[in-house]
Amino acid sequence: MSGQDLDLGLLVLRLALGPMLVLHGWNKVFGAGGLAGTEGWFASLGLRPAWLHARIAPVNEIGAGVLMTVGLLNGLAAMAYVGLMLVATFTDHRGKGYFVFKGGWEYTVLVAMVAVALAATGPGEWSLDHALDLDLAGTGWAVTAAVGGALAAAGLMAASYRPEKPADAS
Repeated sequence: MSGQDLDLGLLVLRLALGPMLVLHGWNKVFGAGGLAGTEGWFASLGLRPAWLHARIAPVNEIGAGVLMTVGLLNGLAAMAYVGLMLVATFTDHRGKGYFVFKGGWEYTVLVAMVAVALAATGPGEWSLDHALDLDLAGTGWAVTAAVGGALAAAGLMAASYRPEKPADAS
């Protein structure tokens, strides 16, 4: 395999992950329900205060998605992906099993794992990291993305996850 083959593969991965997350963030702000709909959805998931999370999530998604797309600060973008996907896993996809077609966590874990893989390999030569001579890739960055993202998600969940208790059926 040539270096160009690898660079093409990494570019395709970044072009799959980056715009996808940008559009998820964009939809939270400008989709059918707008910020009010996102706020209501986050409240139903148990994220408190929902108004704050409805604004933080799309900023993180759009920011991490743009960074991933252009291959800038690759390891840090991957860490954001892991944190975002783990929060989604433990809120919206919680208790729904593995398969995404049943609302499960298949998709969110796959996205997080691909982001960690990109932290390990780097974004390739066709990236801003390469153009700026930034080396934010390798085993250390993969571990940093996985552990840092998991810690960020755990911190957010500990500080903000307050689902409503089901009413007693007595």
